[in-house]
Amino acid sequence: MSWLEQRIRRYEHARWTTDDNRRVFPFEWGLEHIGGRRDEPDPRGFLNAWVPETLSNSDNWFAAPPAQDYVLHPPENGGTGGRVLTFTSQIVSPWPENNRVHARFFKARSSGPAVVVLPNWNAKWDGQLNLCRWLNALGITTLKLSLPYHDRRVAPGHERADQLVGANVGMTLQATRQAITDTRQCLRWLEQQGYTKLGLLGTSIGSAVGSITMAHDRAVRAGAFLHVSTYFSDAVRTGMTTMHVWESLRARVGEDELRRFWAPVSPVPYLDRLCNTGQRMLMVSGRYDPTFWYEFTDEMFRTMREKGIDLETLTLPCGHYSLELAPFALPAGLRLGLFLFEALA
Repeated sequence: MSWLEQRIRRYEHARWTTDDNRRVFPFEWGLEHIGGRRDEPDPRGFLNAWVPETLSNSDNWFAAPPAQDYVLHPPENGGTGGRVLTFTSQIVSPWPENNRVHARFFKARSSGPAVVVLPNWNAKWDGQLNLCRWLNALGITTLKLSLPYHDRRVAPGHERADQLVGANVGMTLQATRQAITDTRQCLRWLEQQGYTKLGLLGTSIGSAVGSITMAHDRAVRAGAFLHVSTYFSDAVRTGMTTMHVWESLRARVGEDELRRFWAPVSPVPYLDRLCNTGQRMLMVSGRYDPTFWYEFTDEMFRTMREKGIDLETLTLPCGHYSLELAPFALPAGLRLGLFLFEALA
């Protein structure tokens, strides 16, 4: 192990330890969140039938017409925080707070290119604003979505988005589906405002949400994604930041089972939908990432290239958290900004 890798891994571990509010929740099947019964006597049998049916009908499962109650609110913080778009989510979860979608709107022009920004898991309300402003400087309007159960959408009694990635199998499926349909409703609003060249920018779980959205929405011309993996379950099972989630899951489900159960919210099953569409993708990764292991990222790159998907990649000698630091943030930000500028021109 090189000195740089050692240094990066020490930093990643130190950043991970700064969050002391991770809670280990009990395992639940949560089938009531995906059309089943809470007391289903054979949850494995239910999921083994439900998953292939859902994958074969993913267009319907992820369908999202425009919301009926879009409201663009006045600027916050004297205008520097952008305007806030709200609307009612198509997915009805048990928490009203989560069912009201919030997205921050940073306008560069009145038409032309626009990008929906999909942050990382447990991102803060003020996170990634510099990224939005960088795209604005390039003439690209941005709409930064608050993912389900984040910041203003957090469930009562929770400090983190425990429902989006958690030990409740059905709830995780519903919450990730909600993130995708919320994203598509943001795209529909941008179209209503006159933006015709649409893109996505996702980070970590935002990359999974973005790539699945892109596979189901031809209005998306390009997607730039920071930190990517293959299957949702593999990232949860092996990642440093999700150790507390896997701690509950591993006693009740095996690796192959969970990969199959969470396949509908994983990018891999939908890659064929990205072939020969004219859509362009950029994926940026960290070779020393302990959250999204590079072996999964590299597998994703190879699979996409074998399928002939229009893919550009950038791999930097950093990790998950350290990508946002100098010197790594500069080439990553420059590359994704110029990629989106060119792809949406």
